[in-house]
This record gives sequence, C-alpha cells and structure tokens, in this order.
Amino acid sequence: MSTNQRVALVTGAGSGIGKASSLALAAQGFSVVLTGRQIDPLNAVAREIEAQGGTALAVTCDVTSAASVDQLFAETVARFGRLDVLFNNAGRNAGSTPLDEYDVDLWNAVVATNLTGVFLCTRAAFRQMKTQTPQGGRIINNGSISAYSPRPNSLAYTATKHAISGITKSVALDGRPYDIVCSQIDIGNAVTGLTERMTRGVLQADGSLAAEDRLDVEHVAQAVAHMAGLPLGANILNMTIMASKMPFVGRG
Repeated sequence: MSTNQRVALVTGAGSGIGKASSLALAAQGFSVVLTGRQIDPLNAVAREIEAQGGTALAVTCDVTSAASVDQLFAETVARFGRLDVLFNNAGRNAGSTPLDEYDVDLWNAVVATNLTGVFLCTRAAFRQMKTQTPQGGRIINNGSISAYSPRPNSLAYTATKHAISGITKSVALDGRPYDIVCSQIDIGNAVTGLTERMTRGVLQADGSLAAEDRLDVEHVAQAVAHMAGLPLGANILNMTIMASKMPFVGRG
C-alpha cells in the first residue's frame, strides 16, 4: 500500500528522543515508521500516533544487522511507496570506562550500534531516495555534544559520535546530485531515562562530580520536526540544542 503523505523513519523510536520525535513528526503530517529492538514499546507509540489521527507502522529491527536493516526498508517501501526522512536516532553508551580497562567486546558493541548502524540505515535510505520518484529526501543524524567535546572515560562513545560528523558531511556532499540532504542534531542533556544520572552528579573534566542541567525532550523533538519539514533546497547542516547551563561552552 502506498500513500501520498510524506514518510519518515525513526530508529530507536520506542522511548526518549525517538518517541518524542516520532510524535512530533506525526503531528506535522508525516506517516511514521517506528523501529527498534522491542515491538511492545513501538506498538505503544504507534497507538498514540493513531489515536491522534496519524499513521504509523511499527517494525522491529537490529540496526547492526545488514539483513535486518534491508528488511526494515523493504517493509517501509512496501507499505508507503517511498521514504522522505530518516532520523538515525538509535544509539548506546558505554558508561564511564577508563581507557586501559576497555574490553574489546564493549568497544565493538558501541561501534556496531552508533556507527555501523548509522551507516547501514543511511545506505538503505540513500538507495531508496536516489531511485524513487520524485527523487530525494532528508537524513538526520543524532550526533551529540560528544561529537565535539568528550566526557571523561568515554572513548568509544566519543569516537563514534565524532565519526557521525564525518558521515553527515559526506552524505550531504554525495547526496547533492540526487536532492538528498543530510543534517546533524547535537543534543545536550535531554530529559530521558538515559540522562537521569545527570541529576545525581557526573564526573567532570576537573575530577569533580557535579549535577547538570537538562532540557525538555519536547524541545529536541520540535527541532527534529523543523529540520525534517524544510524543503530540500534548504538544510540545517548542524544544530546544537542543549540545556543552557550545562557544562559545555567555556571551561565548564
């Protein structure tokens, strides 16, 4: 089945930034494909979208698996006929891990989700956007403040998020002939379960522990929806949205 609506696919859509962004995209008129590892949270988000008059499709996917990603995109196109926006949101952290204690399996797991997963989804989206009619689309990558400045003991996460910046620029360049644009949103301390620890104090560069400000995840979702809604002739290449008082600019 196909639709004349714009179609967005969100990875890691079952909670946090992915859930909030999916709801915001649906409110903006997108049909939304929700994907993640567990079907129950995805179905819950789909029901919420449908209760508000929107259209959603929940599909489980392991973004680290090429076969799983290919199946996800096949189901998306079979249902909707095209793809207009991909939000590469799925990711994972590694906790606070001293460099000399890094286990190679932990390193590989973080790279598989945060970097290889983005590559696989981006490749599949690029293929679809290049060949569909009308041609083109938008890919939005969830970077991080860590794409610019690391936290202590965060080598794997920091390395993968720096790499996302390179992917964003490469895709923005390579997509030009096909009206495929690429953006990156770098988020500082959105209120989700993953940042709850910020309220209790986290390790700072000077060795101290300090609580950090957070911002409402709805502001992030609205920013993603704004980026997604731009015409393909315009692009926000990089956006940083952060809690105003979190330690990032200056010296803390």
